Amino acid sequence: MNENKSSISQAKSVLEIGEFWDNHDVTDYWEQTKPVNFEVDIQSEGKYCAIEPTLVTKISQIAWQKGVSMETLVNLWLQEKLAHEI
Repeated sequence: MNENKSSISQAKSVLEIGEFWDNHDVTDYWEQTKPVNFEVDIQSEGKYCAIEPTLVTKISQIAWQKGVSMETLVNLWLQEKLAHEI
């Protein structure tokens, strides 16, 4: 962290900042805040494709039985299929 920047929490790490705000309400410190401008550049690497609703239901049930997310299960299945095709 930059020592020249003021900090309400006086934390020395991102973890300490998170712990501070987990236990404090910003409205208690509102007078100490100031407006800032910043940009967020979110770039997703994921690609999306439509899946038939009946397939989604079946995939979701199987994923739940296996204890994984639907996304994880679909990715594992696609990797297996690609390995077999290549």
